[in-house]
Amino acid sequence: MTTKLTDDIAQRRGALAPLLKDPSSEVRTAAATALERIEGNVSLVEVMESLQKGGVPAKIKAIYALGKIGGEQVLPPLIYCAARPEEGIKSAAIEVLGELADPKGLPVLIEQLKDANTAIVAKAIAALGNFKEPRLVQLLVPFLSRNDGLLDAEAALSLGKMGAVSQQVKLIELLGSSHAKTREAAATALGTLPVS
Repeated sequence: MTTKLTDDIAQRRGALAPLLKDPSSEVRTAAATALERIEGNVSLVEVMESLQKGGVPAKIKAIYALGKIGGEQVLPPLIYCAARPEEGIKSAAIEVLGELADPKGLPVLIEQLKDANTAIVAKAIAALGNFKEPRLVQLLVPFLSRNDGLLDAEAALSLGKMGAVSQQVKLIELLGSSHAKTREAAATALGTLPVS
């Protein structure tokens, strides 16, 4: 952070801190709320700075920090990072976008289903499982036929989380897969599907 920004924040903290002992409960509450906002904004500024200037490990750490901060303001940098060519950065951003499950992140997550890297596709499938949008079911169904022990397993888990009862027969078929990971995922998904 710049020296001026650091000084401004320190000045605000210093001015607000004594109000935490004010005789008026309304003033104490206002001061506490203001300090919380300042801390949240400071965190976001520091994380964004790390995301812009840090090396790959620092950027990945910043991406996960954005997920903890949450809110509308973190979506643009996460969406940008999910489309980056660096696998670690892209993978972390996809995971965090999935955890946030904001519909604004859907286009970039759907796009990652076409990635040449199987690990990235698996992350995107897992991320999409956090959305309850029926149109996504048809995007994930083709992955159930991959027979690779990774993408088919991730698709099964995501479809289970989405409550895709329409895929019950396919999930039952996956119980006979030659891949233990796929059988495990299919069993988990079947247990997750709602019973009607």
